[in-house]
Amino acid sequence: MKQIFLHRTGQPRLLLLFAGWGADEHLFPYTPPAGYDLLLCYDYTDEAFDYSLLEPYTEIRLLAWSLGVWTAARTLSGHTDRLTQCLALNGTQHPIDDTRGIPSAIFEGTLIRFTKQNLYKFRRRMCGTAEGLTTFMDHCPQRTPESLRAELAALHHRILSHPEPLSFPWDRALIGAQDLIFPTANQQNAWSDVPQLVLPGVAHYDERLFAGLIEGKEELWTNR
Repeated sequence: MKQIFLHRTGQPRLLLLFAGWGADEHLFPYTPPAGYDLLLCYDYTDEAFDYSLLEPYTEIRLLAWSLGVWTAARTLSGHTDRLTQCLALNGTQHPIDDTRGIPSAIFEGTLIRFTKQNLYKFRRRMCGTAEGLTTFMDHCPQRTPESLRAELAALHHRILSHPEPLSFPWDRALIGAQDLIFPTANQQNAWSDVPQLVLPGVAHYDERLFAGLIEGKEELWTNR
């Protein structure tokens, strides 16, 4: 996977962001709160991860979105000692699952029928509204369709090859009430043992929500 610092000034704490499929740095033009650097992980075509980038930090906040939830749990298993808070946003540890993730027929259909036109349709569903799509396109990832399909194919193969359950210390699941990618009810099923916050009016991608989370809006990070 790719790892890139979006904000790096030698702070003692790190906000570690595992993005969803198809993302890159253009999608997250935000500044973390005082005392934090910001490291983005994206493009999960391969699983390579440089753990040395985490070594300087005494505390790490994890925010994982969409397919980044499963990827983060796999990647960071065994490396949780400095994780102080772990949030899962619009994703689950069962990413291809008819009742706890993306229904298998939809995931496989997205991969098999991947075209530029269908990518646009996917993004429209991901954003929920025309206004949301416009906002997304203002920060649109600068990646080729070929790279997006390669990443999706790699994730599909990896997920199906590793059906074993994951154990990871998630503190909270943030669930968009209007998520059309990971259906809201499926997320609620998947997180039955984790505190949940269902967010009214929030689609799979919500720019204002990302801004609040990355910039440190505390009520989104705490269970109060």
